Amino acid sequence: MPERMKKAHTKKTPNLVIYSPEANAFNIPKDKLSGLLILLDEYRSNEVYSSEDVFGEIYKKYSKAGAVLQGARLKEEMTQVELAKKLKIAQADLSKMEHGKRPIGKKLAKKISAVLNIDYRVFL
Repeated sequence: MPERMKKAHTKKTPNLVIYSPEANAFNIPKDKLSGLLILLDEYRSNEVYSSEDVFGEIYKKYSKAGAVLQGARLKEEMTQVELAKKLKIAQADLSKMEHGKRPIGKKLAKKISAVLNIDYRVFL
């Protein structure tokens, strides 16, 4: 009986995809990443910013949960009406949640999580 040969494990390095604010996507092949990193090194920063540092004004205006909800909805390219239908709630209630005028309970957070592919705990 022939002896089975073990296949060497090969780790695939995926390409890097970068999205710009103008909705352009840049697909960087893995063999070009080192060159890109050399170019980016000039802009290296040791400063670390929290989400509150970056989005503090938005959180004050809409609440953190509301801002995250709206961002996750837009990321999935859904309107308030579409998301409200999937969640079986009124669009007006969804709007109030996005604007920080209505809390998002744990039960609804879990429903939102399933529809928008996001951890429900960000809404609590």
